[in-house]
Amino acid sequence: MIRVFIGFDPREASAFSVLAHSIHARASAPVSIAPLMLSQLQGVFTRERNPLQSTDFAFTRFLTPYLSGYEGWSLFTDCDMLVLDDIARLWALRDDRYAVMVVKHDHRPREAVKFLGKPQTAYPKKNWSSVMLFNNARCRSLTPGFVNTASGLELHQFKWLADEALIGALPHRWNHLVGYDEHTADVSLVHYTLGGPYFDAYHDCPFSGEWRRERDQMLSAVQREPRQAPAAVTG
Repeated sequence: MIRVFIGFDPREASAFSVLAHSIHARASAPVSIAPLMLSQLQGVFTRERNPLQSTDFAFTRFLTPYLSGYEGWSLFTDCDMLVLDDIARLWALRDDRYAVMVVKHDHRPREAVKFLGKPQTAYPKKNWSSVMLFNNARCRSLTPGFVNTASGLELHQFKWLADEALIGALPHRWNHLVGYDEHTADVSLVHYTLGGPYFDAYHDCPFSGEWRRERDQMLSAVQREPRQAPAAVTG
């Protein structure tokens, strides 16, 4: 079973649903998807909202190993994404040498504001934590107590690990930053980090057509043949 946790914010509920559909529609193996909803984490997640956080799941993402019983592997993703490939291919990249695996962007945002007027914060390792493959047993330091009290930089810069060598690298195609990365069709996961096409201001952003087609297919009552996974990719 591929275990997936997706950050949930009620302002992006449609984004969560379309992302979940895009994963299931292309998966060649069973997938379990759970939203990280604040209403379902009462008594576990207790920290007060930080004025700088732009979503409800800015910190709850780090509860993924705890919610997995610190067993096996789990995948976390932000909700403002679209999967265009078989998630089993990402799952197959798990490497027990590492505690967590991410796309290691060198992301230096130029703008001061992102979606819904939220401030854009620049810091080293920005967006590394937006897609994380957790080797849960090696992430036992991420207890609810620590996640509720650690600073944002301690969490998002992976200072909860004893050594940065425990952070493995995933291929860039598994976290393509729309509006920053050079536009290409050769991607596996699209990340609408500035704002997705479900917001009026980003209606025509790159990959907006793909998102709307996915939404329409999700809402359609017409039965279709299962999608064929694309040809194997390397790197």
